[in-house]
Amino acid sequence: MEPSDKIVEAILNSYEDFQKTFSIVLKEDLHLNAVEFAQQANIPASTLYKIMSGKREPNMKTLRQIIKTIKSLEKSEKGDFIAVIAARPVLDNIRETKKKIGGNLCTIREYSATSIEEAIIAAVKAEREGACALVCAPIVSSTVEKILRIPVATIMPKNSLLEAIERVSKKIT
Repeated sequence: MEPSDKIVEAILNSYEDFQKTFSIVLKEDLHLNAVEFAQQANIPASTLYKIMSGKREPNMKTLRQIIKTIKSLEKSEKGDFIAVIAARPVLDNIRETKKKIGGNLCTIREYSATSIEEAIIAAVKAEREGACALVCAPIVSSTVEKILRIPVATIMPKNSLLEAIERVSKKIT
């Protein structure tokens, strides 16, 4: 179920259900805190906090704005994201799933791959799903650049490469 549908269903159930569902949707579906959502929705953060804490029930205008903003954010989730293709241990180090770039909130979507073939398939899948750009390892970047119509950036591990060389050199001495 889409986040906006969850909110509408919760509104129809009860105000308490709306509060609970809205908090969950912000954290788990949209990966935003109340202040970030308030900025996106053009609603004062204090108003949003009062609604979420049960100190104030939202009026119809505020509810419409909340749902409109969630629907807008849902659209950005489905497309216009940056795809990152890497092995699971690398992806596990990504802390943010959204990042503010040039004043716009950009979604980062992870695609796990353990082989060159899986990375190429993931790249094609990401483009089909609406990625506006792709970040991947040098071993596949030159290949996917030839088949994709979106910009491709190459991960260039500098510090981690030197650290790995140091670790392995200790093992051989």
